[in-house]
Amino acid sequence: MKHRIVVALGGNAILRKGERGTLEEQLANIQSSCRGLADLIAFGYELVITHGNGPQVGNILLQNEIAAHTVPPMSLAVCGAESQGFLGYLLQQSLKNELRWRGIDRDVVTVVTETVVNTEDQAFAAPSKPVGPFYSTYEAERLREERGWTLKEDCGRGWRRVVASPKPIDIVEKNAIKVLLSSGSVVICCGGGGVPVVQKKDGSLEGMDAVVDKDLAASRLAEAVGAERLMILTDVSAVMLNYGTPKAKELHYVRSRDLRQYIKEKQFAEGSMLPKVKAAVQFVERCGGEAIIAALSEASIALEGKCGTHVVA
Repeated sequence: MKHRIVVALGGNAILRKGERGTLEEQLANIQSSCRGLADLIAFGYELVITHGNGPQVGNILLQNEIAAHTVPPMSLAVCGAESQGFLGYLLQQSLKNELRWRGIDRDVVTVVTETVVNTEDQAFAAPSKPVGPFYSTYEAERLREERGWTLKEDCGRGWRRVVASPKPIDIVEKNAIKVLLSSGSVVICCGGGGVPVVQKKDGSLEGMDAVVDKDLAASRLAEAVGAERLMILTDVSAVMLNYGTPKAKELHYVRSRDLRQYIKEKQFAEGSMLPKVKAAVQFVERCGGEAIIAALSEASIALEGKCGTHVVA
């Protein structure tokens, strides 16, 4: 029986610090990342791949604003779906090529994915996630009036739109993803946490201008597809206690209840390691599997238990 793993790729898998985000840069990074993913497939794992999309959505929103007088701008939900499509295309083509060169015949499929959220989530009452470009004070006032946006000043750099970041509840396309996996396909889905949607009283879905945390969505995805492991790949080798101090210490094998205590002690930074740790804890406590947080370049040896942080219930 094959083991099913959800692999959540961090931002460094697509765009690295100091890069402009050209097609050539992103494609080169993705091709490099796909070599490690192909290793996992060669080992016999069933793979579900998810990824971030923050910089890409930011660029799409900026393009929206620059061309707003010529082309009607799209909603944040539509821009999120657009980023899933183009990043999925680059990932599936690159991974398919890598597998072909290794003599592995496997379909690689991208699913534009919707993530169900709750309209009663407190995040909608207090938007906090910055998205898109910076604006002057004058532009911010205009956008508040014209579009009803919430904007906040960002450390003296200008004003940015902020949106809600609600908790993921379910994955709309989970059954289709499981069918694809059962047929032997590698599935790329839930890019950027998936497009946030709410279910209305008549059962229909409606997209929301919000951002779902990609790591928490990966945890929910792993639960939805019955994965045995959740693997969060980032740019550090392991989770650390007392990060940035002389007492810094890597965690290699840790229980979820201990991580909960470290969260209470504020050991992990918001917007950095904290959501990854929360996602790992959520997965192992709900599903009983193992979560691994490791460096992208060390994925295969992390699965062998030789590095990374391994979280168990």
